[in-house]
Amino acid sequence: MNSNLLPINRAEMARRGWDHVDVALVTADAYIDHPSFGVSLIARWLEAHGYKVGIIAQPRHDRPDDFKALGRPRLFFGVTSGNLDSVVANYTGNCRVRTRDAYSPDGDPYFPGQHGKKAGRRRPDRAVIRYVNLIRQAFGDVPVIAGGLEASLRRFIHYDYQQERLRGSILSDSKADLLVYGMGERAVLEAADRLAAGRGLSGIAGTCERLGPAAFGRLSASALEGQVVILPSWKEIAEDPARFLDAELMVDAEARAAAPRPIAQQQKSGIWVVQHPRARALSQEELDRLYELPYSRMVHPAFGQVPAYRMIRHSVTVVRGCSGNCAFCAISRHQGPRVVSRSPSSVMREIEAVSKMPDFRGTITDLGGPTANLYGIECPRIGRCSRRDCLYPRPCPHLKISGRPFRELLSRAAGLPGVRHVFVSSGLRMDLLVKTPGLLAQIMTRHTPGALKIAPEHTEDEVLSLMHKPGGGLLERFLALARGLERGRGCEITAYLMTAHPGCTLSHTKAMARKLRRLRLPVRQFQDFTPTPGTLSTAMYVTGLDCNEKRPIYVARKGSERRAQRKVLEALMKRR
Repeated sequence: MNSNLLPINRAEMARRGWDHVDVALVTADAYIDHPSFGVSLIARWLEAHGYKVGIIAQPRHDRPDDFKALGRPRLFFGVTSGNLDSVVANYTGNCRVRTRDAYSPDGDPYFPGQHGKKAGRRRPDRAVIRYVNLIRQAFGDVPVIAGGLEASLRRFIHYDYQQERLRGSILSDSKADLLVYGMGERAVLEAADRLAAGRGLSGIAGTCERLGPAAFGRLSASALEGQVVILPSWKEIAEDPARFLDAELMVDAEARAAAPRPIAQQQKSGIWVVQHPRARALSQEELDRLYELPYSRMVHPAFGQVPAYRMIRHSVTVVRGCSGNCAFCAISRHQGPRVVSRSPSSVMREIEAVSKMPDFRGTITDLGGPTANLYGIECPRIGRCSRRDCLYPRPCPHLKISGRPFRELLSRAAGLPGVRHVFVSSGLRMDLLVKTPGLLAQIMTRHTPGALKIAPEHTEDEVLSLMHKPGGGLLERFLALARGLERGRGCEITAYLMTAHPGCTLSHTKAMARKLRRLRLPVRQFQDFTPTPGTLSTAMYVTGLDCNEKRPIYVARKGSERRAQRKVLEALMKRR
């Protein structure tokens, strides 16, 4: 076994000469020591700051035994559902149980129980809640900090599509001691430092905490009017469901505010969940350091072959954050609207490390991030801008949009010894590509694995407006430009699309199919809208109201309505 892997049991701790860990991180994913996995980023970040960290991956959730694998941690347990929300990992958008889990050994979502039977899912539904409860059974007095995507997007009252109902904050339901939201490196490190010094966890930037009515009363009384944002409470939302959209809009506004304020929301129990302003984004130098920590870039042998690892093992992240704020996407709310790009020298060093992996055959499968062509885009007004959307309905004129930094990065990467191909498999913004035709041409001719995949999501302006996606003929302009550049080079263009988004009727879907046929744009993949926690689109799905004007809109909630839209695109795919 690679001795650089972090320990998952007492025997591996002993090989390092440890009799305890400072922090035990629990994840519902297999343990993959690669910077594409949040638990590994946090583990290595803590390790780099002097802490002993162990991993408890995919523990059984019918008993507390597995949570004792590392003994009692000196400081705290950190809990995450993994790279996905556990409900999203377990169920399709139409609530069918998934038969495959890309983050589990061999893609199997189950594990053997007694007598060879399947005892249950590797990741329980709402895994954070279940794991916190089991940790309390195992070690009742050890602090527990919830984090990762599931905790981040469920930090306030949210919709659970598997249960088809609103739920309270996952912090309130789990009774964890603290919730870290967003990209948690700063908040988790500060929590560790405070606990190591015998101090409390209150008031850490990038965290949420629970307060009783009396404690919250003291907080609100000491704050000047307007300094704390009070969201509609559980009681107010129960009496008027439209207030759920109000709450999501308020959270969304503060997430992208230049000077965000604390946010508070009263839960069903009367407990208040208080969100402190977000942590400062990592600088370029810090992001470089984070991604150059000594990851083994391998799966722990205890977990065998994991499909997600095969997809990302030779990929390199070059940018963090997204200023797009698409209504159906949680990236802006989780990673933040501030875009930070790594330095070219750091990226080259990571690629050189990848090229030395035994199974490397010369192909970097992805040089990207949430949106690859946001790399190198800068805004001189960061920290003093009141604009809510940098890219909707059109790119902000203050953005310094240039394809040159990403072009130069791709060229440098492709020129490294041992590297034969550098591909961009991450998402690409069409509205930025039409402004950077040189970058588009380079990606199409040198860095596209098979077909260039674009994500217009829809073609009709009425639906695109609700999605916070640019319309106004952008798709037509992009295709005209791309096909002119592609002529004779054999680079196919395919689209990812979405049906049944709130506000999308069957007529809209039929109009989309007609337009796709006219544009000769093949449909390779599409999906029904999934009302995942923490997005404006989900709030529209729940309330039936337009997030822009709060007018009633059509919502396809019934299976028959969603199937009808799906069949339109299925028929289009069959005609190819």
